[in-house]
Amino acid sequence: MMEILSLITQMAPYLLLGFGLAGVMHAFVPTSLYRRYLGGNSFRSVVNAALLGIPLPLCSCGVIPTAMSLRKEGASKGATVSFLIATPQTGVDSIIATYSLLGLPFALVRPLAALVTSLFGGVLSIVVERNKEEQTAAPQVAENNTLRGKRTLGQKIVEALRYAYVEMMQDIGKTLFVGLVVAGLITVLVPDNFFVLFADNSLLSMLLVLVVAVPMYLCATGSIPIAVALMLKGLTPGAALVLLMAGPAANAASVMVIGKVLGRRTLAVYIVSIVLGAVAFGLGVDYLLPREWFTEPIRAIHAGEHAHISWFNVACSVVLVGLLVNAMILRYRHKGQDSCSCGHNHGEQASTQGCGCGADEVAHTVEHRFRVEGMHCNKCKANVERVLLGVEGVESVSVDLATGDVVVRGTVADVQLLHRAVESIGFEVSLK
Repeated sequence: MMEILSLITQMAPYLLLGFGLAGVMHAFVPTSLYRRYLGGNSFRSVVNAALLGIPLPLCSCGVIPTAMSLRKEGASKGATVSFLIATPQTGVDSIIATYSLLGLPFALVRPLAALVTSLFGGVLSIVVERNKEEQTAAPQVAENNTLRGKRTLGQKIVEALRYAYVEMMQDIGKTLFVGLVVAGLITVLVPDNFFVLFADNSLLSMLLVLVVAVPMYLCATGSIPIAVALMLKGLTPGAALVLLMAGPAANAASVMVIGKVLGRRTLAVYIVSIVLGAVAFGLGVDYLLPREWFTEPIRAIHAGEHAHISWFNVACSVVLVGLLVNAMILRYRHKGQDSCSCGHNHGEQASTQGCGCGADEVAHTVEHRFRVEGMHCNKCKANVERVLLGVEGVESVSVDLATGDVVVRGTVADVQLLHRAVESIGFEVSLK
């Protein structure tokens, strides 16, 4: 328990700062910027995708629907693969958190490895797909600006704060907590110097880490305390880097969605790029760079050099825990009524009835209810809302992230149009 509290205390100020910067990026950087530079099957689009994806604070699940949406809006397969590889490995919040626990060398190597690996994967995708006819693109949907219209400076600030300290807390709070608990269990249960057995065979230890990390669901920030705990047990810095790269970028959910939406060739390119990139950089860290660069910050924490914790760190820890608890309560608190775009709550309405708000009611308005599987974060929810609002005839969308329930109101008679729109960004649809 003390190990977990120590990790939280060390990370708290950096996490709060990282979340704040992530909120600023979300509120002040227009979404169109990420779409504008990713078109065209060229090296330039691959580079743009990697550079845009590295600082973007998206978790492992949130990057999938975002990438699928970019693909629908004209991003090339090479750019899409580059974005998929670069984005979940890093993020402005995880880079700052990496610095807090693993030190400056890890904080520099981690985004560099993400950049090089994503460029390799994007270019390899272009080469593999060059002589293959492009598959038929998913039906295009109309651009809808309902979710993010013109906003004042004050509205942007509020949006930044809400995204940083509510939505992001909801998205990574659970996996961060799991990461801290796993780190604590490793500290207690794994014998000291366990991984020293593999000290003379870095490649073997990296392969062992890959076997464990690839099927797991780890976010870029949640993987940090696990890497710290494993290094304290003798894991090499290179193998720890493999965990930090492969854990967030490759997991069972990502693999299934990429294979379904982008095809098996693209999936093979994706996996090969991550595995080869992680192992190559891991070997480079272990054999080309001084090991003390990466081990000294870990030893400092383990040796108790930070035993004197400042009141600032304690205050940040209290604030962080409070925000996490609040976010979890908001996420899982059941709301018995759905709200429509008119701003009223109407409870359970017959599917053939309209909104019932009076003069503004549109004739023949219908209501469709179904469930979307695979939503884990607010970015997933936002992408589902956006793609449904883009279907002609849709007037309002209500999505419950906790249950996956979706209510769509409008003049759309064919529910299959709605299902196909959701499935085109990688989610599964089932009837309630």
